[in-house]
Amino acid sequence: MLRQLLAVLALTASLCGVASAEQKEQVGQYDIHYMALGSTFLTPTIAKSYGIERSSYTGIINIAVLDTSVSGNPAVEVEISGVANNLLDARVDLKFKEIREGDAIYYIAEVPYRDDEEINFQIAIKHGNQLNTTLKFKQKFYVE
Repeated sequence: MLRQLLAVLALTASLCGVASAEQKEQVGQYDIHYMALGSTFLTPTIAKSYGIERSSYTGIINIAVLDTSVSGNPAVEVEISGVANNLLDARVDLKFKEIREGDAIYYIAEVPYRDDEEINFQIAIKHGNQLNTTLKFKQKFYVE
């Protein structure tokens, strides 16, 4: 089911014209992949299976961390927390869910938004003593 979720997210990002839908930041030996998009891009079945609210006013943040120093770039388990702020500085604490399927590990959080709203994200990511960073990015959301 996770592969279906990821396939839908990747396909949606490529077809819907979302600029920079998936992005990557390299920190040492780790690649941090992140994506933010509206939850309505998920099918109702996939959203329900992962307990994600499918709404025109709910966005999804998806993060995966891969270890590039190991053959095959395996996903690693991380401690993750974050906040989202709009331009009026309204703050939302992000509650990430860990999703695992086989060797894949992803972290997903929901964020509310209004039409044509830019959200700033600050996400703390830690993996033992090897990775301790803050990922910062922004995403503009639109209501369908």
